[in-house]
Amino acid sequence: MASFVTSDAAALDVSDLAGRQVTVAGLGVSGVPAARALRGLGASVTVVNGSDGEPQRAQAAELEPLGITVRLGDGEALPEGTELIVTTPGWKPTSPLFLAAAEAGVPIWGDVELAWRLRGADAPPWLAVTGTNGKTTTVRMLAAILEAAGLRTAAVGNIGVSLLDIVLGDEPYDVLAVELSSYQLHWAPSLRAHSGAVLNLAPDHLDWHGSMAAYAADKGRIYEGNQVACVYNAADPATEDLVRAADVEEGCRAIGFTLGTPGPSQLGVVEDILVDRAFVADREKQAQELAEVSDVNPPAPHNIANALAAAALARAFGVPPRAVRDGLRAFRPDPHRVEHVADVGGVAYVDDSKATNTHAAEASLGAYEHIVWIAGGLAKGATFDELVLTAAKRLRGVVLIGADRALIGEALARHATDVPVVDLDRTDTGAMAAAVREAARLARPGDTVLMAPACASMDMFTNYNKRGDAFAAAVHDLASGRVPDDQ
Repeated sequence: MASFVTSDAAALDVSDLAGRQVTVAGLGVSGVPAARALRGLGASVTVVNGSDGEPQRAQAAELEPLGITVRLGDGEALPEGTELIVTTPGWKPTSPLFLAAAEAGVPIWGDVELAWRLRGADAPPWLAVTGTNGKTTTVRMLAAILEAAGLRTAAVGNIGVSLLDIVLGDEPYDVLAVELSSYQLHWAPSLRAHSGAVLNLAPDHLDWHGSMAAYAADKGRIYEGNQVACVYNAADPATEDLVRAADVEEGCRAIGFTLGTPGPSQLGVVEDILVDRAFVADREKQAQELAEVSDVNPPAPHNIANALAAAALARAFGVPPRAVRDGLRAFRPDPHRVEHVADVGGVAYVDDSKATNTHAAEASLGAYEHIVWIAGGLAKGATFDELVLTAAKRLRGVVLIGADRALIGEALARHATDVPVVDLDRTDTGAMAAAVREAARLARPGDTVLMAPACASMDMFTNYNKRGDAFAAAVHDLASGRVPDDQ
């Protein structure tokens, strides 16, 4: 799906915004700093936001004293006189506001595009990461490696830290580790990173992008104009295809990462050692040891891939091998990402609530030998046959929860007929505790109870964090022998 950025988007410059009528689409982590920045440039700013709740009213109260107009419960009509739209991630290109902008010839920038244009002449380079899964972990690993090398850095972007706040702040940085979503990349045509990585590609957010091809194309924008390295996943040919299609700076190299033995211009694994055959003097004959697999936390295959991608970007920036090892050792993963909660009765309980799609769940399921799987939620249009086929031999049992659990149940009925399945038809606050109890009943000593839902959480929980918290609380109750009141 093509962006509605017109030729005027390239012609319009941030230095021209004084006195211009600019509409910001959305509040939140990105919209508030965008509105402030634009007002600081002298623009006349109107913020439109579809929801009108207490958090949005608080943000409006923060912006209005600055002379910014905020329209809550509004987002379909183009405000009169609008000369530029700056959008936050998530607003679909087919939104009525953007359709009206296209008809009126009004250019659209994303918040990342605005940040890129506002950076100063001495701004730090960006090492940028995208992919269907693993972005946040990889960016935080990358920041840890850069810090271990003594560099001033920050993990920013889609990770929850506004790039605008960083670009306009006073803190000096040597380099930034930047997480970018497909939404952000869609609206960032000017972005030119020092080096970029696409970790993997799997169907996701297709309702937003319109097709897998459009989704992949937006991910591939991260490679445009790269100066030193385009990092791709050797096990995912689609990521290498995006490198081939990119228009990069002269001398920029394609750098692969693999869980196997690396070839020249790749990073990989040899006998439990992470090695570099890309940034060495003789790529044909030499390999540089970077770290041990045991330095990666947790050392699940997909997380080792994340570590290799982070190492590749760091090495592209000139980071020494020792810093890769030290950074990986220092790194601690965020909650709800293959997080070991407890061992109860010889069974390990693992929270991977962040596995909100089939690709992430497949990686999580592949890390354990015998699994009782807790799965389900909002499928977002996903199908589950391939996931179940891949995982069937590892499954000791399955507990299904959530609105679209029947879709997973049907795939299990087709491809894992011998696996016991518990279908929990409840969405109340005690549902997760019931799921954990049922999983404990199915598990044997040595098994792993894995909550990797392969679905979004919003049918039952505010977000995946709340879902993971509920799982952890239920496991701790199980370990202590407490029985919830709704038993």
